[in-house]
Amino acid sequence: MHVVREWPAPLVRMARWSREPVVVQALRSTAAATVAYVIALHLSPEAAPLTAPLTALLVVQVTLYATLTNSVRRVNSVVAGVLVAIAFSLLVGLTWWSLALLIVASLAVGHLVRVDEYVPEVAISAMLVLGVTAVGDYAWARVLETLIGAVVGLAVNVLLPPPVWVGEAGESIEGLARRVRQLMLHIGEEAAGRTPPERAAARLHEARRLDHDIVGVDAALRQAEDSLRLNPRVREGLLHRIVLRTGLDTLEICTVVLRVLARTLTDLAKEREPEPLFPRETGAVLEQLLSEVADAIVSFAVLVTTHVSENAESAEERLTAELRQAAATRDKLAVLLLDDVRQDAAQWQLRGAVLAEVNRIIDEMDTEHRSRRLLEELDRFSQEQRERLPWLVWVRDRTRRLGRGRRG
Repeated sequence: MHVVREWPAPLVRMARWSREPVVVQALRSTAAATVAYVIALHLSPEAAPLTAPLTALLVVQVTLYATLTNSVRRVNSVVAGVLVAIAFSLLVGLTWWSLALLIVASLAVGHLVRVDEYVPEVAISAMLVLGVTAVGDYAWARVLETLIGAVVGLAVNVLLPPPVWVGEAGESIEGLARRVRQLMLHIGEEAAGRTPPERAAARLHEARRLDHDIVGVDAALRQAEDSLRLNPRVREGLLHRIVLRTGLDTLEICTVVLRVLARTLTDLAKEREPEPLFPRETGAVLEQLLSEVADAIVSFAVLVTTHVSENAESAEERLTAELRQAAATRDKLAVLLLDDVRQDAAQWQLRGAVLAEVNRIIDEMDTEHRSRRLLEELDRFSQEQRERLPWLVWVRDRTRRLGRGRRG
């Protein structure tokens, strides 16, 4: 008999906190800033080389890709500011009008060297260097401290590899899918009977609030995409990024269509008041259809966030079965709606729109449609990479051909 050991609650919470982006960022930034300051004390001529820990603090990010890009941009910004300050100190010195020219020139140089969000850092570095007496010594000390901070910040993420945030992004996508499912179930329950216009309008506002959830999921997904780039622990990082991104795009389309569906039902409730939206049998079938589509949305999210091949196959089979059942219920609803319109042609446009909108959600989650979308995204990325980095593509193709030749 195996004894299952349960960890104390404080240890479980601590392990969970250790995976939080804010906690990881704080620990890495603190460690990098401290180490950079200790090294700069021995190498920099300044008594308090605070530029080194400041640079490390700004450079260290949660992902390795973000750290690399921030390191390069920050070093470029500081070096550019130092060079501008040296040129001004040799030509005009420090006056109120030279300070104004220095700021304008530094900002212009920052845009020219493409340091993005570090453009103000160019002007800051130039002003700090120009404001001291010994411009040359202070300028090169600032460059040295910046390099120390950037190297230490990069080394922290190389020696202590950052986590891959795919799991967190997957949880965000599944959470969004479950919120969409819950709202769709409520809409289906209310559409089956008499729905006051106020209640239908409330569901419409809930559908609109899903846009805020999509923004949060998109931020988590961007962090996961950065954690997959240039990460030696990840294989097929590009495929993971495209799978997650296209999955979120599909869910976003489904939420937009759901909002349109809620708008249609709100208009229909206003037109039909005080009568029910649909006859009893038609409303029951519509409720069943929305329930089946809601379950399919959650299965789609599980498929998108599943990376093990066996689990992915079972998730795809479950999604295919649910979509097939939803398609059969949709056809049944179409027949009932046609009979209803023949008996009462009022509001036939809104009734037909309900069927069209549900059908759009089913088509968006179709597995064949998704496969074509993935292939299109892979082709598009390959084409962009060939246009942007042709030399890298040539090296990669050459390496693959040499590998095939050796195996042959």
